[in-house]
Formats: sequence, C-alpha cells, structure tokens
Amino acid sequence: MHRVAPLKVLYFGTPVVLISSRNEDGSANLAPMSSAWWLGQTCLLGLAETSQTAANLHREGECVLNLPSSALVDAVDSIALLTGRPEVPAHKVARGYTFSRTKFAAAGLTEQRSDLVSPPRARECPIQLECTLSAAHRVEDGLTAFQVSVARTHVAEELLIPGKDYVDPLEWDPLLMKFCEYFGEAENLQPSRLAAGWRMPHSLPAA
Repeated sequence: MHRVAPLKVLYFGTPVVLISSRNEDGSANLAPMSSAWWLGQTCLLGLAETSQTAANLHREGECVLNLPSSALVDAVDSIALLTGRPEVPAHKVARGYTFSRTKFAAAGLTEQRSDLVSPPRARECPIQLECTLSAAHRVEDGLTAFQVSVARTHVAEELLIPGKDYVDPLEWDPLLMKFCEYFGEAENLQPSRLAAGWRMPHSLPAA
C-alpha cells in the first residue's frame, strides 16, 4: 500500500559536496550542499540564488567540488548553518544561520592551491574536482541549476586501484545525505551485474 505524501525535500540519498568559491574580496568560501549530479565530465549543482556560492559562481565562473568521506561528517556539520553572505537572508536567520568569512577554518579544513581555477581545494577531502561554469539554468523561483565542466580531478592515492585511473568503490566511502541526515560506512549488499557487464576493474567478496 502506498500513500500520497507531499515530501518537503527529495533527498533520497545524494553525496555531500563542499563547494569552494571566491568571494568578491578574494577570500575563500566553503559551502556544503547535496543537490548535485554528474553526467560525463559535467555536473549540475542545485543552489538557491540567495546563497553566497550562487553569487560567487555568477561573478567568478569557477569553483571546486570537494567530496568528503564519511569520516569528515563533523567538519561538514560544523559549517552547515554558516553562510558567506554578510546580509543573512531572513529565511536563513529563522533556521539559525550566521555569517562567516572563515568557513575553511570553522570546518577545520585546509585550503590547498588549485591547478587551473582560483578557488582553493579542501586538502582533507579525498576527491576534488576543479570546475568552470558553463551555464546557469533557472529551475524555479529562487532556485538555479549551475552547469559546470570538470577541468581537473584530484583523487587520494589510497582510493585508486594500483596502476589504473579508477576509484576503488570498496575504498571510497562518500558522505551521503538522506533527507537531511548524514549516512556513510555503507555495506555492499550483493555483486552488481552492471559492474560485471561493464568489466569494472574491481572484485567483490563472494556473496
């Protein structure tokens, strides 16, 4: 039996992304979000237009998508209610947001110089994607899907299958958000026929 349920959010299970961008004064902004999806070397980022990250993307056209592991949940949560926008929007004030221009420090993360874009990477994040803005699509009132192209990908050595440019899914434990709650340390449930069909270069324990 199913029931009609007008859900407030549709976060069924998506990876958390820490987006780093440049503020107008040159300082670095760092913002957690979980409305992102990838296709090829393109990523769509769903952001509210009232966010500092949206303003920075429109102005600078660059960002870094830092993917935290589940071990970094405390760092992500520590900046969940911080905004880089000096004039905090009323709806964020009501939810407990406060202004900060030092969100890397607040998260206990380290700025790491990028190769191709101005915003820094978060050194502690195992996967970092340097990106440039390709387009901005207004989705609905106040919400925009920012289309970015991945210019360079950095992956921690311990996540890569030796001798291959391929992330071992058994080693990579992304921080996931399901309906605004954090999840990680996922167990592999069973071998994937799709992975076998695509001849992915990893082997899973026998079921």
